[in-house]
Amino acid sequence: MKLYGYWRSSAAYRVRIALNLKQLSAEHISVHLVNNGGEQHSASFHQLNPQHLVPAFVDSGEQGELTLSQSLAIIEYLEDKYPDHHLLPSNIEDRAIVRSMAQAIACEIHPLDNLRVLQYLVNEMGVSEADKMRWYHHWIHVGFTALEVQLSQYSGRFCFGDTPSLADICLIPQVYNAKRFNLELAAYPNIVRIWHECQQLSAFADAAPEQQHDAS
Repeated sequence: MKLYGYWRSSAAYRVRIALNLKQLSAEHISVHLVNNGGEQHSASFHQLNPQHLVPAFVDSGEQGELTLSQSLAIIEYLEDKYPDHHLLPSNIEDRAIVRSMAQAIACEIHPLDNLRVLQYLVNEMGVSEADKMRWYHHWIHVGFTALEVQLSQYSGRFCFGDTPSLADICLIPQVYNAKRFNLELAAYPNIVRIWHECQQLSAFADAAPEQQHDAS
């Protein structure tokens, strides 16, 4: 297996956590999102992911080499192909709840604050750095406020009960980004508690951006 990613990419961070929780190994190949205008725009990477986004994931499928993009699709693939160490509950209703929390982060918060969106705001629309950060903080606050309510209903040690799941895999990179950009988290006690709980697990700690070979 090969994982093409970038140390600070939230989406690649998710896949690293999932691989670690499932105790799977993959070759990690760096695609620098800033250097040389962004290596994700190179012709060679375009062949892997025409969206010009990381991660891209390569594995041996039943019909030969399989290339996947989109972190949630990659993680669901890992869940199906390598069923040990489940990332989703066995109960159909519980799985839907976990997916709803994960997608609230990966599909609602993260796309609005992704690197290419922030670059467009500044480079194409002339938004100031201060207003860019207002945008960034606003959408995390909107998402975290809603997520905190769900966590008050369903969380135990982790987002759903006492076992780390797809929801935690999505939450931790988003909290990392919030901390990186100095967002105040005091209003989200469940999120903060789960962040600290996950940091005690090597699967999360070893996937952290600063632990990656391309960290700079």
